[in-house]
Amino acid sequence: MAKKKNTIEETEVFEEDIITTDYCDELSSSYLDYAVSVITDRALPDVRDGLKPVHRRILWAMKSLGLSHSGDYKKSARVVGETMGKYHPHGDSSIYDAMVHMAQDFCYLHPLVDGHGNFGSVEGDDAAASRYTEVRLSEITEEILLSDLDKEVVDFMPNFDNKEKEPVVLPATVPHILLTGTDGIAVGMSSKIPTHNLGEVIDAAVALLEKPKMKPEALFDYIKGPDFATGGIVVNKSELPAIYESGVGKIRIRAKVTVEKGEKGRQLIVVSEIPQPMIGAIDKFMDTVADLARKKELQDIVDIKNLSGKDGIRIVIEVKRETDVEQYINILYKKAKLEDTFGYNAMLLSGGMPYQMSLHRILSEYLEFYRETMTRKYKTLLEREKRTHEIKSGLVTAVDCIDAIIEVLRGSTVVAMAKKCLMKGVTEGIRFKTKTAEKIASKFAFTELQADAILDMKLQKLIGLEMELLLKELDRAQKNIDAYTALLGSKTRMNHKMKSELLAIKEKYRKPRRTVITDGAPIEIKKPEFREETVYAVVDKLGYIKLFDEPTYNRNYRNIPKDYTYCLEVKNTGRLFLFTAEGKCHQVKVMAVPMGKYNEKGVPLEKVSALTLNEKVVSIQSDLHEKRTLLLVSERGYVKRVALSDFFSQRKTVEIKLAQGDLLVKALLVEQKYAYLVSRDRHAVSFDVNSISLSKRTALGVIGMKFDGDDCVTYATLSDQRFEFDGVTYEIASTGKRGTKGKVLA
Repeated sequence: MAKKKNTIEETEVFEEDIITTDYCDELSSSYLDYAVSVITDRALPDVRDGLKPVHRRILWAMKSLGLSHSGDYKKSARVVGETMGKYHPHGDSSIYDAMVHMAQDFCYLHPLVDGHGNFGSVEGDDAAASRYTEVRLSEITEEILLSDLDKEVVDFMPNFDNKEKEPVVLPATVPHILLTGTDGIAVGMSSKIPTHNLGEVIDAAVALLEKPKMKPEALFDYIKGPDFATGGIVVNKSELPAIYESGVGKIRIRAKVTVEKGEKGRQLIVVSEIPQPMIGAIDKFMDTVADLARKKELQDIVDIKNLSGKDGIRIVIEVKRETDVEQYINILYKKAKLEDTFGYNAMLLSGGMPYQMSLHRILSEYLEFYRETMTRKYKTLLEREKRTHEIKSGLVTAVDCIDAIIEVLRGSTVVAMAKKCLMKGVTEGIRFKTKTAEKIASKFAFTELQADAILDMKLQKLIGLEMELLLKELDRAQKNIDAYTALLGSKTRMNHKMKSELLAIKEKYRKPRRTVITDGAPIEIKKPEFREETVYAVVDKLGYIKLFDEPTYNRNYRNIPKDYTYCLEVKNTGRLFLFTAEGKCHQVKVMAVPMGKYNEKGVPLEKVSALTLNEKVVSIQSDLHEKRTLLLVSERGYVKRVALSDFFSQRKTVEIKLAQGDLLVKALLVEQKYAYLVSRDRHAVSFDVNSISLSKRTALGVIGMKFDGDDCVTYATLSDQRFEFDGVTYEIASTGKRGTKGKVLA
């Protein structure tokens, strides 16, 4: 900022630099910075060690705390605090969740953390709070991720406050990203890789190490596909090469289902392995099966039990003896998520940038990194052995002229004087007892490292056995120098060393494959054989509906009119039409109505149609009368004759046109010649139905009866010369005209 004196008021003011920028550019730049930060620092793993920063920092914090696999456990809260306070300044819950995941044996084939306490379950139970659980590193983690960190195999960087150091990447000695997989969502991209079998992954890495130019498809001779901790069956084997080559695709997994014999001849459908996406959703699966049973899609289920425990998954579905279990299993695969998809997406960081990677590239980048760490390791070891050789050779030489060295030490006034003599043969100021010792000392030319070692040497080194030990150590150091030099100078030898270490890890930690890889047959749900037959739909006074078959109807046809408001003959493939006072016609598929016994309660009309609780049903008709017509009568006396087929529609509900504020009284099937309308004030009118022209349901209709005051139609029926109203039968000598007030009923 530039200062400027105000000459009038003698005060200081400042001219601020104003930066002009485009608002859209600023938003774009800021959001891009945020997105890159999320992608690189939180959500996506590094292809080299297969870890996100939070997992890497947790493992490093545990190593810093000395939580070896052979040592004691420490409270999880202690590890979370160490990680958050020194390396990962984010929420403690996110750190603990990541650590819990690394300890779950149903997520990892080789858990990275050895947990003691409740770390959740495959059924979806949450882990206990961090103050209750304890952790330490697992043995395989120490060997494949945390070994050789003292040999400068990876770079270290300052932590967030520049007070601690943390590794940029862990020195993975196996293709860890394939071994434990990953699941992360960043900004605009995500990564999801399944777990794989350790033995297969190492075999593929060794093969690529020996034949760097091998074709990508040849890797599938070693890696068969994913290997999930929950087992299961991958059923799209033929699609896997394309998925692994592109780095994206869907892997289809099925549960392992077997059939066993139960009591009383019943059959047991047993689920012993589940798809990986079903972890934490077993209760939801049980609810889904129960819903399918209630909907009659799985009618023969007797019982369902979850007997899962420490020994693994065991869900038992008991069905009747005659059940088609193959059909049931297919329904469970299709509708209960016993077959699911794993969305493979190999989006990984390489050089700090995200890339969609093929299997071949993942293994290639791993081998490049592994070669780098091995080279750095043996360079460090070589330097250490050279240092050791230098020191030991100096000590051996010193023992041969120990008398002169003792005189130098005794005759020197300060350590620097003695050290100068040892390194450069300077004898000035040193008092020697003999000229011989002084002459020998003048020829000293030890290195600084050797001089320091001589000054620190203990007198016990002069013992004969100690001298022999020095010579052995010197010889061993020389052999190591020769071996490390040869190893670093030969790519073939380095490859052989890398291969031997990989195979040693495989021999120690390999496990049998759990997931079966195959090309499964597509799921086919056989449609049940359906025979069209006549049934009877009955509706009681409370609005509950059910179906009777013909035998049930024939046995009870005399009592049905007394016990039920409606009884309609219909085909089981047909439809029913519910006419409401509000002028709506709701369709009901007969298939949706349950078959019932005479004394059983049906289901509400609202459950099988779009009918609502506040709607009043005034008539129900069957589609058996498709070619017939209906007489629609409203409260205000409007009537219209409409073909029943006019109500057939793809929609569940169609509207009937009524005058403003009018209500529908009846929808009568035209079977008799005369219509009779009765008002609330007991006025009645009769007329020939054929006098009403056929119209559409969208027409308002014609006036069938006129009123005085607020009178309205409350009853309508069709008959020939008589009709019954209010318990009285009326004989009609002659019909009148529609549109009149009508006669008063006696």
